[in-house]
Amino acid sequence: MRSRVWAGVRIAAGIAIVGVLAVRLGTGPFLSGVRSVSSGAMAAAFAIAVVTTMCCAWRWRLVARGLGVPLPFGAAVVAYYRSQFLNGALPGGVVGDVHRGVRHGHASGDLGRGLRAVLWERVAGQVVQVGVIVVVLSVLPSPVRGWSQAVLATAVVGVLAIRTAAPVLPRVRSQRCKRVWWTITREVRAGVADRAVLPGVVVTSVAAFIGHVATFLIAARAVGVTESYSRLVPLAMFVLLAAAVPVNIGGWGPREGAAAWIFTAAGLGGSQGVAVGVAYGVMVTIASLPGAIVMLTNKPPRVARGEDSNRDPSRRDTQERAELVPAGGVLDG
Repeated sequence: MRSRVWAGVRIAAGIAIVGVLAVRLGTGPFLSGVRSVSSGAMAAAFAIAVVTTMCCAWRWRLVARGLGVPLPFGAAVVAYYRSQFLNGALPGGVVGDVHRGVRHGHASGDLGRGLRAVLWERVAGQVVQVGVIVVVLSVLPSPVRGWSQAVLATAVVGVLAIRTAAPVLPRVRSQRCKRVWWTITREVRAGVADRAVLPGVVVTSVAAFIGHVATFLIAARAVGVTESYSRLVPLAMFVLLAAAVPVNIGGWGPREGAAAWIFTAAGLGGSQGVAVGVAYGVMVTIASLPGAIVMLTNKPPRVARGEDSNRDPSRRDTQERAELVPAGGVLDG
């Protein structure tokens, strides 16, 4: 019941944002954004989407292998395209991620760990993205430069506080909380923070984010924005950060609202911001259409077994595996 209410709230919020923008600015910016997408801009968005999808799929593969539920790179790319299409076509923006987690979990014989591999992969990507955004916004001039510097300082203090408190936390929690804490820390260390995984996660996350920023800049040029890239990059990063807020309709809502606000604050006009946000949305939606083709195939990903699946000792220890799955039920139901 609560999940349905929350889903309704997210959809209503996305509709409300778009509605307010349409009332205040009219439909002109929305139509301008759609009409401005040329074939050249679309071709560039397609090419960039191939690279960003491959980067994200590689990141997922690294995390999944670290957790002991590996999958081939080709299967990861196919599943990620399908995931992006579902995320953009359905409300909420997470249905595709859950779908690929479930399919991979069933294929690997460990539903819980398959879902958590997607969870940690997405969280790791978002953490890297936010880190890049905060650093860049605190350096380049933008309407939110002071805010980003404050966030950066708060983040540093927060990390230090967590690092100081971490050794004490397991001692003061209940048995169940200890088990959950142990599962989380163990999986983060194996799936994200391991020396064989972390560099790849950071590099692929940064590369994918650069691709998204480049697509936004192409959309801005298509709409007719002539500002320098050094001025547009902070605006693009702020809009992409807002786009991650899960109150949208297939990605629409917060992105256009943030674009209207940040472009107005930068002196470029809210209408131009909405047009750029719409053009970007059209480009990424069309670039995800290969995922619709993938939807026509129903074969679950073939999981590589053997040397990779032996990395996690829980594959050889049934008792440890039994403890892991119920303890980390973040997405299990």
